[in-house]
Amino acid sequence: MAAEQEALTPGSYIGHHLAFFEKPVGQGGFWTLNLDSLLVSVLLGVVGIGFIWWVVRGATSGVPNKRQAFVELACDFVDKQAKDIFHGDRKFIAPAALTVFVWVLLMNAMDFLPVDFMGFLTHPFAPHGFRIVPTADVNTTFALALSVWLLMIYFSIAAKGAGGWIHELFCAPFGSNPLLWPANLLFNLVEYISKPLSHSLRLFGNMYAGEIIFLLLWMLAGAGLAGTVFAVPLALAWAIFHILIVVLQAYIFMMLTIVYISMAHESH
Repeated sequence: MAAEQEALTPGSYIGHHLAFFEKPVGQGGFWTLNLDSLLVSVLLGVVGIGFIWWVVRGATSGVPNKRQAFVELACDFVDKQAKDIFHGDRKFIAPAALTVFVWVLLMNAMDFLPVDFMGFLTHPFAPHGFRIVPTADVNTTFALALSVWLLMIYFSIAAKGAGGWIHELFCAPFGSNPLLWPANLLFNLVEYISKPLSHSLRLFGNMYAGEIIFLLLWMLAGAGLAGTVFAVPLALAWAIFHILIVVLQAYIFMMLTIVYISMAHESH
């Protein structure tokens, strides 16, 4: 035990907290599952859906209680954002945007849990590391972005037909002349590829950076009395600022979801 404590360095401490609870599938490698991201994401999805279901089940037509008022405010806010951007039937896009916002917000908010305390709780079954923030895992954010991307393609084909969608790939935005088909296709492929990349990496980068800063502040606090004196106010200031980041990144991810699905219904 003493040898392990002597071997503890800032690099090993941060590296341990950035290690995933992995489960190789087959030969491992690319197909290795990050069980911590999967488990926490599913759990928070159930919590989010369960909370909204609980509130809706107890909703009344009279004066709403605090829970009902909060959920109604969130639903009205998301529906207004969808209405301002998407001018068609919002029966799918508004609930989908609300789901994305609540789910991403809950996953981002896991960054406020103390990493050492969570490490202590998960150590019995994940001794080599357990990442508690799913959105600090690029696999999670990329899966969310790809889901939105596939919905965008689906609605584009549903709105324009398969022929219309293919025609748009080859004939927009520069024109339908066959000589312009390669340029049109290249332009549209760049647009299609950049959307899930920017959608996922923006969320991942912000949450991963926030996680690193928290870990660095904990290391500073463990450097002695002077480190603690400096780390406590810095950690408090960063935690307050991080509340804005957590909510803002969930909002941006939701807004881009609405924008991308809305663009699928539009023609060049």
